[in-house]
Amino acid sequence: MLMQKMGPLEGLLQSSAYLLALLVGAWLIGRLVLVVGTRIVRGVSSRVRWHFDDFLLEHRVYNWTSRLVPGLIVGAGLPLIQGLGSHLQELASRLVSAYMMMCVAMVISSSLTALEAMYQARANGQQRSMKGPMQLVKLVIFLITALLVVGVVSGRQIGMLLSGVGAMSAVLMLIFKDTILGFVAGLQLSANDMLRVGDWITLPSAGADGVVLDISLHTVKIQNFDQTIVTIPTWRLISESYQNWRGMSEAGGRRIKRSLLVDATSVRDAGQDLQTAWAADAMLQSYLQGQVPALPEHSQPDSWQATNIGMFRVYATSYLKNHPMIHHQMTTLVRQQPNLGAGIPLELWCFTATTDFECYEAVQCEIFDHLTMMLPRFGLRLFQQPTGYEVAIAALVSLPAEQRPPMATPVLGPVKVQTRS
Repeated sequence: MLMQKMGPLEGLLQSSAYLLALLVGAWLIGRLVLVVGTRIVRGVSSRVRWHFDDFLLEHRVYNWTSRLVPGLIVGAGLPLIQGLGSHLQELASRLVSAYMMMCVAMVISSSLTALEAMYQARANGQQRSMKGPMQLVKLVIFLITALLVVGVVSGRQIGMLLSGVGAMSAVLMLIFKDTILGFVAGLQLSANDMLRVGDWITLPSAGADGVVLDISLHTVKIQNFDQTIVTIPTWRLISESYQNWRGMSEAGGRRIKRSLLVDATSVRDAGQDLQTAWAADAMLQSYLQGQVPALPEHSQPDSWQATNIGMFRVYATSYLKNHPMIHHQMTTLVRQQPNLGAGIPLELWCFTATTDFECYEAVQCEIFDHLTMMLPRFGLRLFQQPTGYEVAIAALVSLPAEQRPPMATPVLGPVKVQTRS
């Protein structure tokens, strides 16, 4: 009786041993195929100029391809094992089929990743990102694979599974809302060339003011100039307005639009004293000579009088037009803005010949340093709000001499430095 009971058990153990040996052998053969195949591919890729195989190696396409070999071996060897039983053998066959489907999905996904990396490595690959569309294709592949795997393992038809998915369409729309919005936004951004990796964009509502690092299906990653990282949903760049500075970089000039506030009380006519001082200054003459604007035809010669602020505006315009770091193919002017009670604004409007941030700031500072220094030569003063010290001095000066308090000026004597002996 015991031997009769041991018979089926012994057969099951023997079949299990055969199955284990089949699995181990398939795994070893798969590893051998991976090692040998990788060496062969590396040897071939070093002799050809086609670099796509390098990207395939880098993104493990051959690794996933070699994992198909154990599945093929196990699938071919299962019918040869006797004693497993029909139910167990059918379950094992379904699991092998599911494994093969997942491996094929990973091969396709890694191949798409390698294709995307090769595209990004091209000279014009940074202009339009392929990451969003590639991620969507991968998502569709994995969804189809998941349906196929569930159908194969459960033994149900795909149509029944899809009918269940249709009943849950509202839930699925809620789950994949960001994916759908991101995909549509990515298509619009790419088709209209609205955004590229490397663009400088400004989106104040999201606290973004920096360079685009990555454009994916769901998010756009931006590195601000303070080295912080801002992540913005892709659809926000379609639903909200943002400023892209790419046009400035491509034009090769960056605008300077700042004002000098001139004290209105220092404005006067260009009298003989100023004209004599200008005539004695060779640098001023080189800029002012021939730069005085012509009078309108209806004006009488004796009705026009040159002012120091007008001559300074002429000088500043001539200075900008002769500056080596100003883009002379773009607008260059100096204009007077309305006086709003804080001095007369003289606005400089010009473009630098460089878009580099450090060079731009250096040129801007150099221009305003020079023009600020030149203001006194035209008898002009910068407007400045009075400080507490200036108000106190004005109040003291307005008092009669006998009522003014003594103004002691501290005198610093020599400082004695004691040294240790």
